[in-house]
Amino acid sequence: MTQQPKDSAGGARPDSGRVALITGASRGIGYGIAEAFVARGDRVCITGRGEDALKEAVERLGADRVIGFPGKAHDEAHQAAAVDRAMEAFGRIDYLVNNAGTNPVFGPIAELDLGVARKVYETNVISALGFAQLTWRAWQKEHGGAIVNIASIAGVSAAPFIGAYGMSKAAMVNLTLQLAHEFAPGVRVNAIAPAVVKTRFAQAIYEGREAEAAASYPLGRLGMPEDVGGAAAFLTSDQSDWITGQTLVVDGGIFLNAGVH
Repeated sequence: MTQQPKDSAGGARPDSGRVALITGASRGIGYGIAEAFVARGDRVCITGRGEDALKEAVERLGADRVIGFPGKAHDEAHQAAAVDRAMEAFGRIDYLVNNAGTNPVFGPIAELDLGVARKVYETNVISALGFAQLTWRAWQKEHGGAIVNIASIAGVSAAPFIGAYGMSKAAMVNLTLQLAHEFAPGVRVNAIAPAVVKTRFAQAIYEGREAEAAASYPLGRLGMPEDVGGAAAFLTSDQSDWITGQTLVVDGGIFLNAGVH
């Protein structure tokens, strides 16, 4: 008889029978999402650029439930190999979370290098489309499932000095609409648009001034990866079965400050 994996208290861990592929998940938001999925009993394949960081993430999450596949999200060969590896290991991919992203430039959009802009789009948008196409063909077209695209409030508002990133995340919001329309009714597709979340990726925004940055949020703090993890878990749960094509803003209330004062 196969023994059930145990949790830290010695009890059997839940097993949902479902599988998720999460890109860019060795740390930060992606890791927070992987934690939420593992906690509810999913098996998970995570991707990331750094092989060592990926191995450490798998160990922390639990190698009995999680595998890692290193590579660059914009590399089409990596996309195909990651989907193949998840199918080989688990036999299905119920959920895809497109989290991998980059923001290598800070400055006015009038001076934006077009080559850099193309790189941002390749990583943040085209890779998400590639993973969605591959997951659709491999499992979801015949069996259904859900996709969650990680956008940003920078994609639904002006984003001074991170214009390339904001444009790419706006494209991610529209990609969500296109996929939701085309993949219905079997596959639901939604997006999450976080505000500033405490990760290495966003560190430059709040480092050395976290209290000041947090003070502008009505809820009084910056986001944490688990905040987005909870939202992603909801959007891939039975409780959200009648939700598709939506962008869920997870922002600590920061948009409330855009009202009339």
